[in-house]
Amino acid sequence: MTTTGKRITPRERHVAAMSAGERLRETMAPARERRDETLGRARERETETPAPAHPRHHRKPPRAAGATSARTRTRPRAASTLTTGRARRVLKVGTLTTSLGGSYIWQALKRPFQSQERTDRDLLAAHVRNAIRIVERSTELKGAFMKLAQMLSMRSDLLPPEALEVLATVQSSVPPMSYDVIRAQVTRELGAPPEEMFERFEPEAFAAASLGQVHRAVLPAGDEVVVKIQYPGVEATVVQDLRNVRALLQTLSRIGRDVMRQKIDASEVYAELEERLREELDYVKEAANLGAFRRRFADDPELEIPEPYPAFSSRRVLTMSALDGYPLQEILAPGVDQELKDWVAIKYFRVLWRQIFEFGMLHTDPHPGNYLVTHHPRLCMLDFGSVRVFSEPIRAAYLALARGLLDDDEAATADAFVGLGFLDRDDDPAPMLRIMRIIFEPVLVDRRWDPREYRSVDRAMEVASIGFEHRIFKSPGHRVFLGRALLGLESYVQQLGTVANWHRLFHESVERAPAACD
Repeated sequence: MTTTGKRITPRERHVAAMSAGERLRETMAPARERRDETLGRARERETETPAPAHPRHHRKPPRAAGATSARTRTRPRAASTLTTGRARRVLKVGTLTTSLGGSYIWQALKRPFQSQERTDRDLLAAHVRNAIRIVERSTELKGAFMKLAQMLSMRSDLLPPEALEVLATVQSSVPPMSYDVIRAQVTRELGAPPEEMFERFEPEAFAAASLGQVHRAVLPAGDEVVVKIQYPGVEATVVQDLRNVRALLQTLSRIGRDVMRQKIDASEVYAELEERLREELDYVKEAANLGAFRRRFADDPELEIPEPYPAFSSRRVLTMSALDGYPLQEILAPGVDQELKDWVAIKYFRVLWRQIFEFGMLHTDPHPGNYLVTHHPRLCMLDFGSVRVFSEPIRAAYLALARGLLDDDEAATADAFVGLGFLDRDDDPAPMLRIMRIIFEPVLVDRRWDPREYRSVDRAMEVASIGFEHRIFKSPGHRVFLGRALLGLESYVQQLGTVANWHRLFHESVERAPAACD
C-alpha cells in the first residue's frame, strides 16, 4: 500500500523491479562487466555445444589430438592458492557485511521523506546492488565462501527474487589449481604421488569447481576412474567463512524483518548451511552417500551411480568409477529426439519423488552437469557431496502431504503442514493449502499436461502475494534443499517439453512409497 492509498499489486511490483534493474544496469555497468567477464564463460560453453544428432544410439566420438570437449575447453590460467589468511578473509567479509548493512541504514533514513512506492523501488535497487556485491566477493574468495553464496541463492525468505537471480550467477566453474599443488595434495592424502598410485593419471583437470577439481585416471587393475581432489586450504577457510557468514546472515535476517516484514530464524539457516557445507568437504561421507544410493536404487537398471574405490580415497580425495554419456545440458538442446527427451523427463521425475517418498534421502544439487544420459538410455547421477537425509517423521509427513493433496483431504494436509513445521497448530491452514494447490497443480489434475502451460513467474508472484498477505514465512531447514531440487525438476520438465499425465505418474510414486520405514 502506498502513502496515497494505492495498493501495489505483485505485477506492478515486478514492473518496478524491472525499472530498478534498468537503472542499476546504467549506474553499475563496471561492476556488471566484471561479473560478466568472470562468470559468463560457463554460459558461452553451453551455447557453443551442438546438440547430438542421434543421442539414443550414440557412441562418444574419439577426440583428435588437441581436441577438447565442452568440459575441457581452454580454461583460465591455473591458480596456485586460495585466499586463506584469516585476517584477510575476515576483512573482506567484514567489509561486505558493513557495506550491506550501511546500504539498508541509508534506505531507512530516506524512508520518512519518500512515498511508499519510491521506497519500495529504492529498496529493490539496494537488494540487487547488494546481491552483486556478494557475487563479486565470492568470486574473490572462492572456496567455502563461494559455496555459501551459492547456497544463499536458494533462500527466497531472505531476499526477493530479483536479488536471488543475481546471486544465482555465482558459478561453480573456476580456474583449476596447478598440477604441482594437486600432486602434493594426492601425496599427502594417499601416501604416494599419482604416478605411483595409478596406472595413468591425467595432469589436466577436466572439471573444476569451488571446493575441488576432477581428473581422469586408470587404476592398476585397468578400471577407468575419475579422481575428485579437494583444494588444499579449503577446509581451513570453512571455520573462518562460517564465522563471517553468521554476521552476514544476521544482516540479511534484519532485512527480512524490517524490509520484507518477515521473521527469519538466522540460526536455523546458519545450521543448515553449515551442515551441508561440512558434508560437501568430507569425501568419506560422499563415498558413503554413493554406497547408500547404489543400494537403494539397485533394483533400477535404468539408473547408474558411480562406484567408490575406498582404497584410493580419503577425506579429501575421492576415486570413483567413470561414467560416460551426454551431459543433461545437451539433451535439453533443440533438435534432440523428443522421444529421448520424454524418457529423460519421466525418469528424472520418478527418481526424484522416489528419493523423497521412499528413501527420505535426497540428492540436492540439480545442476545439469551432475546428470548424464547414456545411449541405452540410462540416467547417470553424479556428485553426491550434498545429500539431505530426512528424519522418518519428516519423510512420512511429506508423503502424508502428497496423499492429502491427491485425496483433497484438508484435515490430513493441515496435519502435514504442522508436522513439517510450515505452520503452528493454531494457524489457519487455508492460505498454505491455496499455495500448495498452486504449486502442485500439474500433478493434481488428471489429464495430460504440457509443462509449458505452467507460467512459473505468474504462479510465483501469486504464491508470494498469498504469503505476504497471510504472513506465511516459516522456513524449516529441510525445506531449503528440497525446494532447490523441486525447482530443478520443474526447470528440466519445462525445457524438455514433455506432455504427460503427471498426475498419474505422481500418484504412482506416492502409492509405491511405504507409510512407515524401519
